[in-house]
Amino acid sequence: MSWLLFALGLWCTLLLANAFRPVRRNRVLFFGSFATAWLTIEAAPVWLVVWPVLTGLLIWTGALDSWPGWVGLALVTAWWIGLVVLFVQGRAATASATAALGDFGHDVLGHRDNPVRFKVQVGRNIEYRKVAGKRLKLDVYRPDAPPGPGVRRPVILQIHGGAWVIGDKREQGIPLLKYLASHGWVGFNVNYRLSPGATFPEHLVDLKAALVWIRAHADTYGVDPDFVVVTGGSAGGHLTAMMALTVNDPAYQPGFEDADTSVQAAVPFYGVYDFTNRTNTSSPELRNWFLEPMIMKAFFDDDPEAFRRASPLDRIHADAPPFLIVHGDKDTLAPVADARQFAEELRATSHSDVIYIELHGAQHAFDVFGSPRTRRTVKAVERFLFAVHDAYEHHPAAPLAPPEDPSAPEAGAAPDHEAPAEPSSPLASR
Repeated sequence: MSWLLFALGLWCTLLLANAFRPVRRNRVLFFGSFATAWLTIEAAPVWLVVWPVLTGLLIWTGALDSWPGWVGLALVTAWWIGLVVLFVQGRAATASATAALGDFGHDVLGHRDNPVRFKVQVGRNIEYRKVAGKRLKLDVYRPDAPPGPGVRRPVILQIHGGAWVIGDKREQGIPLLKYLASHGWVGFNVNYRLSPGATFPEHLVDLKAALVWIRAHADTYGVDPDFVVVTGGSAGGHLTAMMALTVNDPAYQPGFEDADTSVQAAVPFYGVYDFTNRTNTSSPELRNWFLEPMIMKAFFDDDPEAFRRASPLDRIHADAPPFLIVHGDKDTLAPVADARQFAEELRATSHSDVIYIELHGAQHAFDVFGSPRTRRTVKAVERFLFAVHDAYEHHPAAPLAPPEDPSAPEAGAAPDHEAPAEPSSPLASR
């Protein structure tokens, strides 16, 4: 038992070192490093309960009868201390979000019209499109009570990740969708065609088709077709940004070129913002072994413009909707440097708010389950989205993407709203 506790201590030491310093460039180790670091970090509260019990059992059976057991105990103790640090970092997401948001939406949550918590009902596998021999489906998360008379609920469209080749609507975004649905939103978690069967931009086309379907079924679900926000993580973060930056672009709407594909805000989580690797932040193999043969079906050297068109970093423009960009500084799959650059350049160009939350200690895919970090990040997203929605409802003369002439009082106003007395908007450029 002494040697078993020693081996356990060594294993814990490796896990802890990997959590704080994950492998980023080694083509053999980096994915395994990500997976173990992600599980170590986000499940830290679980390990803090499980490992003392396991260690106690080993000690009870004689693990401290010889020196390897004592060394193992010392290593496991260091592991516990490291887990506490990881747990504290997860809870610090509130501080990171508060610092990034500043006064944005500070007063909205306390004065919203309906703070009631609803039970959430989920409608599964609703078909929204048939294309290329596939039936594409979505899930709907909504309050179990119908909206009040004349009330139209805001919509959030969730896009799962999985490197554009795997993943499903049942796997990502669930904590956020359930939380928002319990506060009166309606969420649509959407599947789309995956590579290598699909070639970009077919993934994006499917999602725009889903958005058109949602608007066409607004009466069925009691939602406001004029207020839809989009979110997603990883590849879903990339597609979220592309949805927001290619609004009504006929190149991505074949067969429905005239449909409205506008979104009122975007919340990409740990997204991929650059397909060109212009700053050498990603391993070259990502583009050469993955993006070229599986996603783009093209060579960067032959058609660099295609890769730029697929990069949110190259699609930035002044009329982008409000963005809340969320990324972890320990992300090994989507470089945090790219997220920082994207946020900086978007903030410098866009007329709308651009808020960037960088979470200390967070890995890729941190929000898959309801960890302490996830719960606190969801609250920050809620604050951002409720502020955007409040501006949409109560400041219709102050549009989300201001016109060149800000003195035009009716610019961007919703048809049935009256202009408010206040000239300022909580969505002024940040």
